[in-house]
Parts: sequence; C-alpha cells; structure tokens
Amino acid sequence: MRILIVGAGATGGYFGARLAQAGRDVTFLVRERRHQQLQQFGLVLQTPESTEILRPQWLQAAELTTSFDLIILSVKSFALEQALQDIVPAVGEETLILPLLNGMRHLDLLRARFGDHRVLGGMCKIHATLGDQGEIIQLSRLHQLYFGTLDNRDDPRLAQVEEALRTPQFDLFPSADIITELWEKWLLLSTLGAVTCLARGNTQQVLRSEGGEALLQALFSEILSVITADGYRPRPAVTAGIYQWLNNPETAMTSSMYRDLTQGYRIEADQIIGDLLHRARRNGLSTPLLNAVYVNLQVYQQG
Repeated sequence: MRILIVGAGATGGYFGARLAQAGRDVTFLVRERRHQQLQQFGLVLQTPESTEILRPQWLQAAELTTSFDLIILSVKSFALEQALQDIVPAVGEETLILPLLNGMRHLDLLRARFGDHRVLGGMCKIHATLGDQGEIIQLSRLHQLYFGTLDNRDDPRLAQVEEALRTPQFDLFPSADIITELWEKWLLLSTLGAVTCLARGNTQQVLRSEGGEALLQALFSEILSVITADGYRPRPAVTAGIYQWLNNPETAMTSSMYRDLTQGYRIEADQIIGDLLHRARRNGLSTPLLNAVYVNLQVYQQG
C-alpha cells in the first residue's frame, strides 16, 4: 500500500517516520520550509530513548502526479483548504483518506470534496512537538493511532489499512465507533484549550486559583451540552473520566493551542472553539464562556 503523509510536523512526522522504519512505502508531502529542513537535517526523531535521523521520501505539491492508496492528513486545521487542493492528483478511484485533525469540521469538508466512500475517521494521541530545526520531539511514550469508518459499518478495505499501519513502534486501534471517540477527543482538547488560553496558564495554575475549578467545570459543561445537542451520544463513564483527568491539581497540563499561542504561532481557534459556537447557535444554545474564549483568541489573532 502506497501511503502519502500530508505534513511532516510533530504528528505526521512521527507516525510517518515509524511507518518508514517498519518498511512501509511512505512519502511525505511537505511545504517549502519543511522541504528545506528535511534536506539540511533529515527527519530527526527524538524519543525518550534515543535520537534517530531518517531520510524518507518526500515531495512538494508541484511534484505530486500519481495516486496513492492511503492519504494520511496531518496538517493543522487552518491549512486544510490548501492541503485539499494539493492532494487532488494523489486521489484515485480506490484512495482512502485518513485525517488526523482536531475538531470535526474537516470531515464535512473532506466528504463534500472527495466523497463519503473515500473518507475514514481518524485520531491520534501523542505528546510531541517540533524543535527549532524541525526535529520531532516525543515528550512521552504515548503514541496511539485510531481509525474506523464514519458510519460504523464494516468495510473490507479496513483490513488492508490495518495491515499497512500495524507496527510494533506505535499502538494502533481499529475503532467500531470512531465518531463517538472523535466527539470525546474534541470535548477534552477544547476544554483544555479554552481554560488554559483564557487563563493564560496551565491547569495546575487554574485549579490553584480561586474560582479556577468552577471555571473548568462550567466550560466543560458548556462544551458537553453543545456536542450532545449536535449529535454526540454521551457515555457518562467516559465523560466523567475526561473531567477527572482535567481536574487534577497535581498535574500541570497545557494544550497544543496554548503552547502555540504562547510562542506567537498561528492557532486553531476557529476549528476548536469557533466551530463549537457555530454548532451552539444552530442548536439554540447560549454559551457565554465559550464566546468569551473565542473573543479572547480572535483578539490574539489580530495581533
């Protein structure tokens, strides 16, 4: 199976590197700046155990002329529109597209552009970031990849996808209900992003502040009400576990959006928070805290 990894950042770069190490036919689609970094330094993977330098196959959009069997989309959500244009030559009759993006809006865009039959649901759990020279730094041993059909139906093509992605170097989880898991990941990351960005601090600092726990709980409840109104079927044990994980004063947690914000980078405000407000409005819900968070992030983006 020929695999195209769109983006060689902390997520796509990590999982793509692991697949390349396992001997899979992997090619990275990268932008000019990443192309230059790869030429100069290679694909550098720093794990808690070691540092490895790979020289995988990569190309830029103008060089993309043939179709691939599996396209793994791992760009930031704000780069999705350009990525959709770039991958058109790579999408053949039998191509499957596995997105690893935050939020849910990308699924509607992908299905409208390429058809329901080509789009899988996917998500990952990994603590990784990029260093100054584009090195991928794995911050913990967590490296999980989930995938499944969007309608929960069995698809014989999933066996081929699993065979291609299965490697001892990360944990792979075929999912019978990937949509539910995507809703729950959005609940976690949007709550974490909202509270840390609004408070400009980690969860430990928030929870040690007067009113901090009440803020966390209120944001969590608002977001849960929005996704439930928009189609999520709550699993009480799971949502309780997510809240318990967030509400831990002994652990200082931040979101990737908060880390991007503090470094002056572009952020996924529209995709993680703005889309929740859109869904709240269409379901007639009032979400004053989410609105406050979104105003805060929009002001940052104007700077």
